[in-house]
Amino acid sequence: MARGRISRLSVRDVRFPTSLGGHGSDAMHTDPDYSAAYVVLETDAGDGLKGYGITFTLGKGTEVVVCAVNALAHHVLHKDLKDIVSDFRGFYRQLTSDGQLRWIGPEKGVVHLATAAILNAVWDLWAKQEGKPLWKLLVDMDPRALLSCIDFRYITDVLTEEDAYEILKKGQIGKKEREEQMLMHGYPAYTTSCAWLGYSDDTLKQLCAAALKDGWTRFKVKVGADLQDDMRRCHLIRDMIGPEKTLMMDANQRWDVPEAVEWMSKLAEFKPLWIEEPTSPDDILGHAAISKALVPLGIGVATGEQKFLLVPVCPHAGGVGLCELVQHLIIFDYISVSASLKNRMCEYVDHLHEHFKYPVVIKQASYMPPKDAGYSTEMKEDSVRKHQYPDGDVWKKLLAAQEN
Repeated sequence: MARGRISRLSVRDVRFPTSLGGHGSDAMHTDPDYSAAYVVLETDAGDGLKGYGITFTLGKGTEVVVCAVNALAHHVLHKDLKDIVSDFRGFYRQLTSDGQLRWIGPEKGVVHLATAAILNAVWDLWAKQEGKPLWKLLVDMDPRALLSCIDFRYITDVLTEEDAYEILKKGQIGKKEREEQMLMHGYPAYTTSCAWLGYSDDTLKQLCAAALKDGWTRFKVKVGADLQDDMRRCHLIRDMIGPEKTLMMDANQRWDVPEAVEWMSKLAEFKPLWIEEPTSPDDILGHAAISKALVPLGIGVATGEQKFLLVPVCPHAGGVGLCELVQHLIIFDYISVSASLKNRMCEYVDHLHEHFKYPVVIKQASYMPPKDAGYSTEMKEDSVRKHQYPDGDVWKKLLAAQEN
């Protein structure tokens, strides 16, 4: 059972200079430095366990998220963990309904990111105290108890608590067999590691060849900066992977609606399964128009990272620790919720896992269920220290070199 009063919250600005190698580059984010606001929760329980939470950012701006975490810290500090987890919905609502801070949130942007870092740390601590990886904590939880963790306030027009209960109740059938399947075979993944927009052709070819050798059959390529260059790069990658492998595309919100339709009509020859985030994440009608226009071309539309609907999901991951986080959610989803792998896969990006204490394990292009207790969010202290901005050794050297 969850125990201990939360006695300390610390948050650090951790950045990795991935822009130097073009990692993570796309049509909208040409020089991202993969970064995280890294939260650590400590308790007075005397068990030595800590909760680690991360929220992913791209370099500049991480300090703003750190400020928001500190502004929200009073909602967590000196609270009993048992009280938090026994009313998780209330705790979530308290974080997102701070009467003054919610004006710059509540469930978008900086405040949303700060909330996520804190919540992830609480889940990590809870799972560690239960001695289970987070996916297993969720799978084993009574459906009513699990649903009590969710705030349904803004989604009841699509999904009520009773609807969700029926889904979880139905998911009890065959659950044990699906858990065994996950432990044996893992959850299917696709890779985005080969085709960042800033990579040279040689790098792209080399990474594609290595991925094919490792058994990858699904690839995502970044597009949207220059049509002729997209045509050339897609030609190159399709030649590398062959006609039978799956190819997805991601424009990272670069286009307006007519531009998206025109651009994708040209890229249709490469047989993409979907185009991800073709336009503004807030333009629901625009996405619907693009989707309708691309139906005759056999191209789907993925709405990216900022829409939450009752539809099949192929979760997004990558960055700093996102793969570590998302693996727990997809495995829980398959075992307890969707009970299906039809048209399902999860993104994988092969960057920065070496900085985590419990990194993801990929076998035969599939996520293998984590065995260690917690949310897999704990980073190696040495990595955090070296990459803390701006005082870590890595940044001291880089910033000094920039000044010279």
